Amino acid sequence: MAGYKPKVISLNKRPGQTFGFYLRVEHGEEGHLIRCLEMGGPAELAGMKDGDRILRVNGTFVDGLPHSEVVDLVRNSGASVTFHILDEASYKQAKAQGVNLSNPQSTPVANGVAKQAPKPKLCYLVKSSSGYGFSVRSVKGEQGLFMTEVVPGGVADRAGVKTNDRMLEVNGENIEGSTHDQVVDKIKLAGGSIMFLLVDEETDRYYQNKRMQIGAWLATTKYLPHKPRIINMTRAPDGYGFLLREEPNQTGHLIKDVDRGSTAERAGLKEMDRLLAVDGEEVEGCPHEVVVDRIRQSGNKCCLLVLDKDTDQQYKLGKVSPMLFWEEMKDSNSPPSYTEAINLPAAPVRPSTCFQERVELKPKLCKMEKTSAGYGFHLNGIQGVCGQYIKEVVKGGAADRAGLEDDDIVVEVNGVNVEQSTHEEVVAIICSSGNSLEMLVAKKSVYDQLKAKGVTITRLLLGETSYVQVHTADTSDDSKERHHEEARPETPTKSARERTSSVSSSSSRESMDERL
Repeated sequence: MAGYKPKVISLNKRPGQTFGFYLRVEHGEEGHLIRCLEMGGPAELAGMKDGDRILRVNGTFVDGLPHSEVVDLVRNSGASVTFHILDEASYKQAKAQGVNLSNPQSTPVANGVAKQAPKPKLCYLVKSSSGYGFSVRSVKGEQGLFMTEVVPGGVADRAGVKTNDRMLEVNGENIEGSTHDQVVDKIKLAGGSIMFLLVDEETDRYYQNKRMQIGAWLATTKYLPHKPRIINMTRAPDGYGFLLREEPNQTGHLIKDVDRGSTAERAGLKEMDRLLAVDGEEVEGCPHEVVVDRIRQSGNKCCLLVLDKDTDQQYKLGKVSPMLFWEEMKDSNSPPSYTEAINLPAAPVRPSTCFQERVELKPKLCKMEKTSAGYGFHLNGIQGVCGQYIKEVVKGGAADRAGLEDDDIVVEVNGVNVEQSTHEEVVAIICSSGNSLEMLVAKKSVYDQLKAKGVTITRLLLGETSYVQVHTADTSDDSKERHHEEARPETPTKSARERTSSVSSSSSRESMDERL
């Protein structure tokens, strides 16, 4: 194996929402497994796959930790969490070859470098009632000012400041040529918050030996409490669901009118977020029309880098570009699938800065007659798990002419609501329906928006004149189609069979899972 390539995935959820997957340990399988992904949930939309292994949670290596501790790490993250994830095949191969997964620098994937250069650090402090919790010392005959008397658990300690760190900048201004008293005055005049650029002894020695100037452009942002957010979105048929605006007396391109239940909201986009980059390209300073075009040209997938007001103020205080965060994340072994959008031809959109086309939120009632080739679609779902959707609709077949489309969510079969039914139960209803079938379905985007609004999906939503996609099949043309069994259940793979047999409560000795 040339090297493993963990994905770095950040997830966000709304209050009352889950991240959309089960975290499991299974008998006979190593690692913490991703299972039972919720269709359209944050995890699936961000690119998680069934069988992926979690290596890190918010930077903490978890591969060898007990299941309960990993679950606690995720739950204690609140509404957002960042994972390092390895796909199933790579994980098993790495284990077989004895790769130390806790130390990616030991593998060839780490940019071909045996050890990364140490970095200076940006530390952001907000003064408490007891002050910042540090002192500044200078030694006669020695260059520089140093941190000392760092109070354990105090503001400075929590911000990443360590005893003997050398101070390079205060709020973006270099102080290496300043006197002790001048620096103390700057700190006192800073008010209630301050940003330092610091180096520890090892980092200082490294750059001095190389005779390199040290600046914020080399720094790590990992100690900063407020971070920009990476928003990965897959365009729905009705768009992303937000507006991009320029506001009077405010700089930058701002996110506005995020629609409830939209792709943008599920991905974590917030009102008044400021847009920094599109698919890794910085857009600050670009004309508004240029930024809009870049989003449209991303095709069906788009990756945005945004920051909220608190994060913006933090970076401005230190006179540091937030793109420093992106560069650091980009270099942290994240593969192209994380940092680059898939460029597909852009769908035609109206000449507007609105990225959501309003559509009527209604399901479809599809009636079809079975032909010699069957109904012409597959019913997909995980065995034993609720929620079924349409796949592999045969062009020109009975299902196609009745209006079924790939990824439609099945709501009713022959008048029976099946949203909480298992795959086997829905297949049984279809198989017992004889030669005719009636299905109430909804496009995935419509289904998600109706559920987000708390609307129960029934035929009442169709209205008297809304039976648009209701047809009966013409059997004469279907005799020429290839044979296609109606709604046949997928033959479980080995992993699926094991998964079905091991679905259980977390108290099971065979397996444990947690809904996240």
